[in-house]
Amino acid sequence: MAASDVWPNGCKGAVSLTFDDGARSQLHEVIPRLDNAGLAGTFYLNPGRGHWEEDAERWRHAGSTGHELGNHTTRHPCSCNYHFDEVFCLERISLQDMADTIDAAEAGLDELYPEGRDRRSFCYPCYQTFVGAGPGRKSYVPVVAERFRAARAGGERPNDPAVTDLHCLMSYAAEGADARDLIAYAEMATASGAWAIFTFHGVGGDHLAVTTEAFDGLIHHLADRRELLWTAPLIDVADRVNAWRRTKRGDCDE
Repeated sequence: MAASDVWPNGCKGAVSLTFDDGARSQLHEVIPRLDNAGLAGTFYLNPGRGHWEEDAERWRHAGSTGHELGNHTTRHPCSCNYHFDEVFCLERISLQDMADTIDAAEAGLDELYPEGRDRRSFCYPCYQTFVGAGPGRKSYVPVVAERFRAARAGGERPNDPAVTDLHCLMSYAAEGADARDLIAYAEMATASGAWAIFTFHGVGGDHLAVTTEAFDGLIHHLADRRELLWTAPLIDVADRVNAWRRTKRGDCDE
């Protein structure tokens, strides 16, 4: 069971809503709904990809209104088995290659919204945390941990704040889920004192989508249950968990 004293204002659990790939439906459908509900999310962006230049001002505005703009690399490398890129794919690149695409994304995000530099987490493309293959396969979690206070991967179970790896957080892949499924996952956090992280891509359109009806159902539920479920960007929850862990250890404030 997760600890119950970590969350603010007597809340019994925490929720973070995260969104990958800078899908345009996130600008058109998600952010207005979150703003109307008084909630904030985490948007993992790929500087230089897709409609980056065209949408830059809208992303900048999202950051300025409390949403987290996180790092999702510039090149989005996944397993070669996905056939997204036959050359720059995980089994064929090095730790340095991964560091380079992460750092390039940091530079792009700094240019887009420099005020968010100290409030930025990382997201592993395709939930995958390795480079190389076979005996040469290596985790790049340490590369991420050198650069960020928190990072999101996959694994559909809420995170126990006492033991979860903040640099490889588990998240629920929401595509295709209905409102009932999404709400049930959020309520798992209430039941166990844990931190439920959702991964969304498209909402009402784009790839790996959920319907707007399903998303609305979750957002309305979280707004109605805000006295029990603390909904906040991933970096904010991670920072609170870190602070709580220091208190439990008896560390002095730096």
